[in-house]
Amino acid sequence: MAFWWSLLVLAFAFAIGKFLLWLIPPKVPSIDVDASDVLDDGNQAQENSYIYVPPRGAAQQSGTKVQCYEPATMKYLGYVPALTPDEVREQVEKVRKAQKMWAKTSFKQRRQFLRILLKYIIKHQALICEISSRDTGKTMVDASLGEIMTTCEKIHWLLSEGEKWLKPEYRSSGRSMLHKSARVEFHPLGVIGAIVSWNYPFHNIFNPMLAALFSGNGIVIKISENASWSGCFYFRIIQSALAAIGAPEDLVEVITGFAETGEALVSSADKVIFVGSPGVGKMIMRGASETLIPVTLELGGKDAFIVCEDVDVDHVAQIAARAVLQSSGQNCAGAERFYVHRSIYSSFISKVTQIIKSVTAGPPLAGKYDMGALCMHEHSEKLEGLVNEAIDKGAEIVARGSFGPIGGDAVDQYYPPTVIVNVNHSMRLMQEEAFGPIMPIMKFSSDEEVVKLANDSRYGLGCAVFSGSQSRAREIASQIHCGFAAINDFAVTYMCQSLPFGGVKHSGFGRFGGAEGLRACCLVKAVVEDRWWPYIKTMIPKPIQYPVAGNAFEFQESLVEALYGLSIWDRLKALISVLKLLTEQNSTNSGKVK
Repeated sequence: MAFWWSLLVLAFAFAIGKFLLWLIPPKVPSIDVDASDVLDDGNQAQENSYIYVPPRGAAQQSGTKVQCYEPATMKYLGYVPALTPDEVREQVEKVRKAQKMWAKTSFKQRRQFLRILLKYIIKHQALICEISSRDTGKTMVDASLGEIMTTCEKIHWLLSEGEKWLKPEYRSSGRSMLHKSARVEFHPLGVIGAIVSWNYPFHNIFNPMLAALFSGNGIVIKISENASWSGCFYFRIIQSALAAIGAPEDLVEVITGFAETGEALVSSADKVIFVGSPGVGKMIMRGASETLIPVTLELGGKDAFIVCEDVDVDHVAQIAARAVLQSSGQNCAGAERFYVHRSIYSSFISKVTQIIKSVTAGPPLAGKYDMGALCMHEHSEKLEGLVNEAIDKGAEIVARGSFGPIGGDAVDQYYPPTVIVNVNHSMRLMQEEAFGPIMPIMKFSSDEEVVKLANDSRYGLGCAVFSGSQSRAREIASQIHCGFAAINDFAVTYMCQSLPFGGVKHSGFGRFGGAEGLRACCLVKAVVEDRWWPYIKTMIPKPIQYPVAGNAFEFQESLVEALYGLSIWDRLKALISVLKLLTEQNSTNSGKVK
């Protein structure tokens, strides 16, 4: 009895000790990142204070410089270089040399890198969000939701589970290889090339970078020409964190430029991650086919937002408004098709109309606005074209938000949040990715009908299904051909960083996020070895040793049935035949020796 009491006391003391250790924060150094040239303190140099007028149409940006400006005000921010293909290849080779050293680092060192980044992000949230807001036009709240929270969650997941998913994974060795051990190993691929979009400039850099580095790779990130100014500052954060742990300084590179810059990266990396449009995604695939490297494509979506008749209309209307308004439609996995059951169609529209009419758009850093500007120049013209075509076919605008004070130079960068009804699938608005604050609402009568409508799209990224019956919502979502689904919520799957993210059809293929995304940055290697080496080794049975015996095929037939026969009696019978054939072979060999 005394022994068990002693054991219980030791276990309790151990648990208390672990709890006390958990309370002690890890020692994480702080880093300083120079932000003096990106803060808008009202005292910028004269050459960086004028209004920028981007070229239009076919004459859009090209050449040796990427011009940067605030979409919400059209204020000029400066320029960054457009790298040539030779310069890109030089950067890739620098990263390749650094990666060879980084691949030998421990997970402990990689976790410290993540903690340094996390500490800086939490302390400098306002700075990171302000820079994102200036470069893309999104509000500070939207930047916090899409840039900060998602990145912090990614880091937290890697700290908690990343090592587990990259350690060798042992698998069953099967009946014929019982004397062997089988495992899967995950080795770095080398240099990951990421070509990312403009909608979340901070997270779109950090997301592939975190997975690439934690799995032992280096990475070269080509940032969008529409968000290069912020990306160059975010790169400094990564450089400072790498320096703090003594990592190779060339392990991560951020490059800027246009199409030829991205093409050069595709031709020289060991894997490509691309976030962008289906058209460019196809070009990425063609380029990657020349070197036969793996590709992950996230190509946007046209997500269905389904509202059944048994929901709390007020609650779901608020979620719907957030889904369509976040970052002026720049939200990843945006809801762009709204299907509402006809029995609550009018009440839902009434509630949504009330919300949208209360929304005010304006320069996000100039006042308290619900919505910011569109990031891409001339995008408002595309949105207006989609809406006008729908109206010509019978659709009707029932609500629009308002604008705050907008400078005349930036008026084309804004589009009013819009609710449009009487839409159908013959309209481009219900088929093409809009990437804007437009809520087209269509009614449905049955679950079967709404599933058919939701699947009537060339995209298949995600969906959101709302019902008072969770099992009903789950059943509807299970029938929609897409990469992820939210039940009675919207876009929450991305905040669960243990889950893979990606789509099907024209939304792309491959996954980032979760174990699937982390392992996608690896060379997945199957390894088999003797379980009890050197005591038990693989011996080739006599009948099939060279030169093969006359009963070699008979032996193989019996061996297959002994291993895989459907009944135990069939297997025992075949095993007796195997032993008999082996005995006959041994006797024959003995006779030859005599």
